[in-house]
Amino acid sequence: MDDPASFGAACAVRSLGDGTLTADLRPEWSIGGHPHGGFLLALLAKSALVMLGERGEPSADPLAVSAEFLRPPAVGPVLLRTDVRKVGRRATVVAVVLEQRGRSCVEARVTTGRLPTRRPDWSELPPMSAEPPANAVTVSGDTGEGAFNLAKGCDVRLDQSTVGYLSGRTGEPPRIRLWVRPRHGSPDPFFALLAADVNPPVVFNLGRLGWAPTVQLTALLRTRPAPGWMRVQVDSRSVQESWFDSDAVVVDSAGRLVCQARQLALAPAP
Repeated sequence: MDDPASFGAACAVRSLGDGTLTADLRPEWSIGGHPHGGFLLALLAKSALVMLGERGEPSADPLAVSAEFLRPPAVGPVLLRTDVRKVGRRATVVAVVLEQRGRSCVEARVTTGRLPTRRPDWSELPPMSAEPPANAVTVSGDTGEGAFNLAKGCDVRLDQSTVGYLSGRTGEPPRIRLWVRPRHGSPDPFFALLAADVNPPVVFNLGRLGWAPTVQLTALLRTRPAPGWMRVQVDSRSVQESWFDSDAVVVDSAGRLVCQARQLALAPAP
Protein backbone atom coordinates (compact mmCIF):
# COMPACT_ATOMS: atom_id res chain seq x y z
CA MET A 1 0.00 0.00 0.00
CA ASP A 2 1.27 3.50 -0.88
CA ASP A 3 2.53 5.71 1.92
CA PRO A 4 -0.13 8.41 2.40
CA ALA A 5 2.60 11.05 1.93
CA SER A 6 3.72 9.57 -1.40
CA PHE A 7 3.18 11.50 -4.59
CA GLY A 8 1.34 8.61 -6.22
CA ALA A 9 -1.14 8.28 -3.36
CA ALA A 10 -1.71 12.03 -3.22
CA CYS A 11 -2.50 12.14 -6.97
CA ALA A 12 -5.15 9.43 -6.71
CA VAL A 13 -8.48 10.41 -8.27
CA ARG A 14 -11.84 8.65 -8.10
CA SER A 15 -14.17 8.71 -11.09
CA LEU A 16 -17.89 9.31 -10.67
CA GLY A 17 -18.51 7.82 -14.11
CA ASP A 18 -19.87 10.95 -15.78
CA GLY A 19 -16.70 12.83 -16.68
CA THR A 20 -16.21 14.12 -13.16
CA LEU A 21 -13.73 12.89 -10.58
CA THR A 22 -12.98 13.57 -6.94
CA ALA A 23 -9.70 13.89 -5.09
CA ASP A 24 -8.39 14.93 -1.69
CA LEU A 25 -5.81 17.71 -1.52
CA ARG A 26 -3.45 16.46 1.16
CA PRO A 27 -1.59 18.72 3.61
CA GLU A 28 1.70 16.96 2.77
CA TRP A 29 1.58 18.56 -0.69
CA SER A 30 0.99 22.12 0.43
CA ILE A 31 3.09 25.13 1.39
CA GLY A 32 1.66 26.64 4.51
CA GLY A 33 -2.08 26.24 4.03
CA HIS A 34 -1.95 26.45 0.22
CA PRO A 35 -1.94 23.30 -1.96
CA HIS A 36 1.18 23.47 -4.13
CA GLY A 37 0.63 24.83 -7.67
CA GLY A 38 2.83 22.26 -9.38
CA PHE A 39 1.03 19.49 -7.54
CA LEU A 40 -2.33 20.86 -8.72
CA LEU A 41 -1.00 20.86 -12.28
CA ALA A 42 -0.09 17.18 -11.91
CA LEU A 43 -3.52 16.37 -10.46
CA LEU A 44 -5.28 18.08 -13.37
CA ALA A 45 -3.16 16.12 -15.86
CA LYS A 46 -3.81 12.84 -14.03
CA SER A 47 -7.56 13.53 -14.08
CA ALA A 48 -7.51 14.03 -17.86
CA LEU A 49 -5.60 10.77 -18.43
CA VAL A 50 -7.85 8.73 -16.10
CA MET A 51 -10.97 10.03 -17.81
CA LEU A 52 -9.59 9.24 -21.29
CA GLY A 53 -8.76 5.71 -20.15
CA GLU A 54 -12.34 5.27 -18.98
CA ARG A 55 -13.56 6.28 -22.42
CA GLY A 56 -11.43 3.56 -23.99
CA GLU A 57 -8.93 5.93 -25.61
CA PRO A 58 -5.40 4.58 -26.25
CA SER A 59 -2.86 4.88 -23.45
CA ALA A 60 -1.24 8.33 -23.52
CA ASP A 61 1.03 10.73 -21.63
CA PRO A 62 0.60 14.38 -20.70
CA LEU A 63 2.34 16.58 -23.30
CA ALA A 64 1.31 20.05 -22.16
CA VAL A 65 -0.72 21.56 -19.35
CA SER A 66 -1.80 25.21 -19.30
CA ALA A 67 -3.63 26.41 -16.20
CA GLU A 68 -5.25 29.57 -14.89
CA PHE A 69 -5.21 29.83 -11.10
CA LEU A 70 -8.43 31.65 -10.24
CA ARG A 71 -8.41 31.26 -6.47
CA PRO A 72 -6.43 29.04 -4.07
CA PRO A 73 -8.23 25.87 -3.00
CA ALA A 74 -7.96 24.67 0.58
CA VAL A 75 -6.64 21.34 1.76
CA GLY A 76 -9.50 18.85 1.53
CA PRO A 77 -11.87 17.32 -1.04
CA VAL A 78 -12.22 18.76 -4.56
CA LEU A 79 -14.26 17.99 -7.66
CA LEU A 80 -12.63 17.78 -11.10
CA ARG A 81 -14.84 18.30 -14.16
CA THR A 82 -13.49 17.15 -17.52
CA ASP A 83 -14.55 17.92 -21.08
CA VAL A 84 -12.89 16.41 -24.14
CA ARG A 85 -12.23 19.23 -26.59
CA LYS A 86 -10.47 17.23 -29.31
CA VAL A 87 -9.57 13.61 -29.99
CA GLY A 88 -6.72 13.19 -32.48
CA ARG A 89 -4.21 10.60 -33.64
CA ARG A 90 -1.23 12.59 -32.32
CA ALA A 91 -2.79 14.91 -29.74
CA THR A 92 -5.97 14.92 -27.66
CA VAL A 93 -7.08 17.95 -25.65
CA VAL A 94 -9.10 17.82 -22.43
CA ALA A 95 -10.42 20.75 -20.42
CA VAL A 96 -10.27 20.18 -16.66
CA VAL A 97 -11.74 22.43 -13.96
CA LEU A 98 -10.88 21.94 -10.29
CA GLU A 99 -13.78 23.04 -8.10
CA GLN A 100 -14.21 23.31 -4.37
CA ARG A 101 -17.44 24.22 -2.57
CA GLY A 102 -19.07 25.08 -5.91
CA ARG A 103 -16.37 27.54 -7.01
CA SER A 104 -13.83 27.12 -9.80
CA CYS A 105 -10.29 27.30 -8.41
CA VAL A 106 -8.09 26.18 -11.32
CA GLU A 107 -9.03 25.81 -14.99
CA ALA A 108 -6.72 23.98 -17.40
CA ARG A 109 -6.24 22.53 -20.85
CA VAL A 110 -4.35 19.23 -20.90
CA THR A 111 -2.85 18.05 -24.20
CA THR A 112 -2.10 14.32 -24.27
CA GLY A 113 -0.25 12.03 -26.66
CA ARG A 114 2.89 9.91 -26.71
CA LEU A 115 6.08 11.32 -25.23
CA PRO A 116 9.23 10.98 -27.38
CA THR A 117 11.64 8.20 -26.40
CA ARG A 118 14.60 8.82 -28.73
CA ARG A 119 17.48 11.17 -28.07
CA PRO A 120 16.79 14.74 -29.26
CA ASP A 121 18.38 15.97 -32.47
CA TRP A 122 19.43 19.11 -30.58
CA SER A 123 19.06 20.52 -27.07
CA GLU A 124 20.66 23.24 -24.96
CA LEU A 125 20.53 22.58 -21.24
CA PRO A 126 21.86 24.38 -18.15
CA PRO A 127 25.24 23.10 -16.91
CA MET A 128 24.49 21.34 -13.63
CA SER A 129 25.86 18.25 -11.93
CA ALA A 130 23.63 15.17 -12.02
CA GLU A 131 23.42 15.07 -8.21
CA PRO A 132 23.43 17.79 -5.55
CA PRO A 133 26.82 18.63 -4.03
CA ALA A 134 27.54 18.01 -0.37
CA ASN A 135 26.93 21.66 0.55
CA ALA A 136 23.49 21.83 -1.11
CA VAL A 137 20.78 23.25 1.16
CA THR A 138 17.94 20.87 2.06
CA VAL A 139 14.53 22.57 1.85
CA SER A 140 12.44 22.06 4.97
CA GLY A 141 10.67 24.11 7.59
CA ASP A 142 9.56 27.64 6.73
CA THR A 143 10.58 28.68 3.22
CA GLY A 144 9.42 32.30 3.37
CA GLU A 145 6.06 31.39 1.83
CA GLY A 146 5.08 29.08 4.68
CA ALA A 147 5.90 25.61 5.95
CA PHE A 148 7.36 23.42 3.19
CA ASN A 149 5.15 20.41 3.83
CA LEU A 150 6.31 18.84 0.55
CA ALA A 151 9.47 17.75 2.37
CA LYS A 152 7.44 14.76 3.61
CA GLY A 153 7.04 13.48 0.05
CA CYS A 154 10.02 14.82 -1.89
CA ASP A 155 13.65 15.68 -1.28
CA VAL A 156 14.66 19.15 -2.51
CA ARG A 157 18.24 20.51 -2.38
CA LEU A 158 19.18 24.08 -3.34
CA ASP A 159 22.43 25.17 -4.97
CA GLN A 160 23.91 27.29 -2.18
CA SER A 161 25.46 29.76 -4.62
CA THR A 162 22.03 30.69 -6.03
CA VAL A 163 20.07 31.37 -2.84
CA GLY A 164 21.75 34.46 -1.39
CA TYR A 165 18.51 35.43 0.34
CA LEU A 166 19.11 32.62 2.86
CA SER A 167 22.17 34.57 4.06
CA GLY A 168 20.35 37.89 4.10
CA ARG A 169 21.75 39.10 0.78
CA THR A 170 19.50 40.99 -1.63
CA GLY A 171 19.92 42.26 -5.16
CA GLU A 172 21.27 38.98 -6.52
CA PRO A 173 20.02 37.61 -9.87
CA PRO A 174 16.56 35.99 -9.77
CA ARG A 175 17.94 32.57 -10.67
CA ILE A 176 17.82 29.41 -8.55
CA ARG A 177 19.24 25.96 -9.24
CA LEU A 178 18.09 22.89 -7.34
CA TRP A 179 17.72 19.11 -7.35
CA VAL A 180 14.55 17.17 -6.52
CA ARG A 181 13.41 13.56 -6.30
CA PRO A 182 10.40 11.79 -4.77
CA ARG A 183 10.94 10.06 -1.43
CA HIS A 184 8.82 7.13 -2.60
CA GLY A 185 9.50 5.45 -5.94
CA SER A 186 10.85 7.06 -9.11
CA PRO A 187 9.81 10.26 -10.87
CA ASP A 188 7.20 10.07 -13.65
CA PRO A 189 5.86 12.75 -16.02
CA PHE A 190 3.40 13.94 -13.37
CA PHE A 191 6.20 14.41 -10.85
CA ALA A 192 8.11 16.34 -13.52
CA LEU A 193 5.24 18.84 -13.54
CA LEU A 194 5.68 19.31 -9.80
CA ALA A 195 9.47 19.61 -10.20
CA ALA A 196 9.00 22.53 -12.58
CA ASP A 197 7.35 24.55 -9.80
CA VAL A 198 8.99 23.23 -6.63
CA ASN A 199 11.55 26.06 -6.29
CA PRO A 200 11.31 28.98 -3.88
CA PRO A 201 10.19 32.08 -5.83
CA VAL A 202 13.20 33.54 -7.64
CA VAL A 203 12.24 37.06 -6.46
CA PHE A 204 13.40 36.04 -2.98
CA ASN A 205 16.91 36.85 -4.23
CA LEU A 206 15.74 40.44 -4.70
CA GLY A 207 14.63 40.64 -1.08
CA ARG A 208 10.96 40.17 -1.93
CA LEU A 209 9.96 37.48 0.56
CA GLY A 210 6.48 36.11 1.13
CA TRP A 211 3.74 34.28 -0.70
CA ALA A 212 4.05 34.61 -4.49
CA PRO A 213 0.80 33.22 -5.94
CA THR A 214 0.84 31.80 -9.46
CA VAL A 215 -1.64 33.40 -11.86
CA GLN A 216 -0.89 31.39 -15.01
CA LEU A 217 1.34 28.34 -15.49
CA THR A 218 2.10 26.42 -18.67
CA ALA A 219 4.28 23.31 -18.70
CA LEU A 220 5.55 21.17 -21.58
CA LEU A 221 6.56 17.54 -21.03
CA ARG A 222 9.36 16.35 -23.35
CA THR A 223 10.15 12.76 -22.33
CA ARG A 224 9.65 10.33 -19.44
CA PRO A 225 12.18 10.98 -16.66
CA ALA A 226 14.79 8.41 -15.69
CA PRO A 227 15.00 7.28 -12.03
CA GLY A 228 17.03 9.46 -9.68
CA TRP A 229 17.60 13.15 -9.10
CA MET A 230 16.06 15.77 -11.37
CA ARG A 231 18.04 19.00 -11.76
CA VAL A 232 16.16 22.25 -12.20
CA GLN A 233 17.20 25.77 -13.18
CA VAL A 234 14.70 28.58 -12.75
CA ASP A 235 15.18 32.11 -14.13
CA SER A 236 13.18 35.32 -14.39
CA ARG A 237 13.36 37.60 -17.40
CA SER A 238 11.61 40.56 -15.79
CA VAL A 239 10.40 41.66 -12.37
CA GLN A 240 8.21 44.72 -12.77
CA GLU A 241 5.97 46.29 -10.13
CA SER A 242 3.89 43.44 -8.66
CA TRP A 243 4.51 40.96 -11.50
CA PHE A 244 7.29 38.55 -12.35
CA ASP A 245 7.82 35.66 -14.72
CA SER A 246 9.55 32.40 -13.90
CA ASP A 247 11.02 29.93 -16.43
CA ALA A 248 11.99 26.43 -15.29
CA VAL A 249 14.03 23.79 -17.12
CA VAL A 250 13.95 20.26 -15.66
CA VAL A 251 16.64 17.73 -16.63
CA ASP A 252 16.63 14.09 -15.51
CA SER A 253 19.49 11.92 -14.22
CA ALA A 254 20.25 10.81 -17.79
CA GLY A 255 20.85 14.40 -18.87
CA ARG A 256 17.63 14.74 -20.90
CA LEU A 257 15.19 17.63 -20.90
CA VAL A 258 11.98 16.31 -19.35
CA CYS A 259 9.93 19.44 -18.65
CA GLN A 260 9.82 23.17 -19.37
CA ALA A 261 7.52 25.54 -17.55
CA ARG A 262 6.74 29.26 -17.66
CA GLN A 263 4.55 31.08 -15.19
CA LEU A 264 3.30 34.55 -14.41
CA ALA A 265 3.08 35.26 -10.70
CA LEU A 266 2.55 38.04 -8.21
CA ALA A 267 5.67 39.16 -6.36
CA PRO A 268 5.61 40.00 -2.65
CA ALA A 269 6.19 43.65 -1.85
CA PRO A 270 9.85 44.68 -1.40
